[in-house]
Amino acid sequence: MNTAQALTLAAEGGVIGDGRTGANLALGVGLLGVALGWLALSRVRGRIRFGNARTTGLSALAVGLAGTFLAVLHLATSDGGPGTGNGQVGAVLAVPLGLVAMAFGARVLSRIRGGAPVRG
Repeated sequence: MNTAQALTLAAEGGVIGDGRTGANLALGVGLLGVALGWLALSRVRGRIRFGNARTTGLSALAVGLAGTFLAVLHLATSDGGPGTGNGQVGAVLAVPLGLVAMAFGARVLSRIRGGAPVRG
């Protein structure tokens, strides 16, 4: 099984579960991306003294992109509408989470590249 088949299978709900599994996966990945982005911003601002902000920012970008991709893929492959049990509402909520994670990661990377002192 290649990567495209695995992502399609995950977005469609996989072998087990119902149609909500793909949306829940996208929500979880998006939420993880937001948490990584927040952690990276805290590191850049000096609130957390350990770790590497650049690596965490890149991770937030990648995880946010993956969450957004999974949510859009789930929306494209699911049939029915909201309220049918196919997880479309969860996928719609996962898209902004992934975008916020990518915005956090991009903000961290732009602050690191700028070299200017970072204030709140």
